[in-house]
Amino acid sequence: MLVLLLVATGVYAEGNPSVTHIRIATGSPTAVYYAFGRALGQLVDDNLADTDAQVLVTAASAENVRLVENGGAEIGFTQADILVTGDAPPDPRVRALARVYEDLLHLVVPTNSTIKTLEDLKGRRVATGASGSGTEITVGRLLEVAGLKHAIQPQKWGLDESAAALADGRIDAFFFSGGLPVKAIEDLNNSLGIRIVDLGKWVEPMRKAHSAVYVRREVNDSVYDLPAVSTLAVPNFLVVPTEMPDDIAYELTRLLMERHEALARAHPAGERFDVRSAIGTMPVPLHPGAARYFRSVKP
Repeated sequence: MLVLLLVATGVYAEGNPSVTHIRIATGSPTAVYYAFGRALGQLVDDNLADTDAQVLVTAASAENVRLVENGGAEIGFTQADILVTGDAPPDPRVRALARVYEDLLHLVVPTNSTIKTLEDLKGRRVATGASGSGTEITVGRLLEVAGLKHAIQPQKWGLDESAAALADGRIDAFFFSGGLPVKAIEDLNNSLGIRIVDLGKWVEPMRKAHSAVYVRREVNDSVYDLPAVSTLAVPNFLVVPTEMPDDIAYELTRLLMERHEALARAHPAGERFDVRSAIGTMPVPLHPGAARYFRSVKP
């Protein structure tokens, strides 16, 4: 039935309409979306007959949402703040399968940097996230709230390029929003030595200016073997097109939840993924097929 529904809706591998094709929009190969996307893709390949999953490397959240909205992907990972801000309703073209984990905003500087606070970025060379990423959106809002939008020298770089540029001295700091721990940041700490700047005081201003999806979270000292800091966090959703047939969304949600240990093996952020947390996608509605699955398991 699932295969027939996917073929009927045009979701199939080119040249072979008997094989379904699920495109999963993720992010950087060294970040959590990609790790989770590969794990989910393997689950699809292993558990859904005649189905081929393709994991797409993207700029992350904003690009992923555009791909899902415009038919370029069947599944996408995204930060919640890409989908909602203030009182504006979510885009009706997108629905959630589940809430998966939280992204924490990192402001990374070398150990010996004189940058101690967000305000110290004034006049500095700062990578603010790749165009089309959730990091870019969150950081743009943060800099605006802090009155720094036009006070830095921005670079629109993603995680890997930002880490390399910090190591080479081409930038003074970079932002990245990701699930703990971020491997590229771990590696940079081991090779260069870094600090993570505390951003905790900006959580309430961001909530007031933009959305209650922003929350305060701790980066404990055990995460990167660095002093603990507070920062801005935002939940991540797995989203699909609203027009996806209910049975397909149901099967994907069932697979995601009943094989969730595969996500935990892919990245430690997956260890906190369970039914009770997964249904917390508001204000983005669950896809009806996903909602039907969650009703059946009675969390």
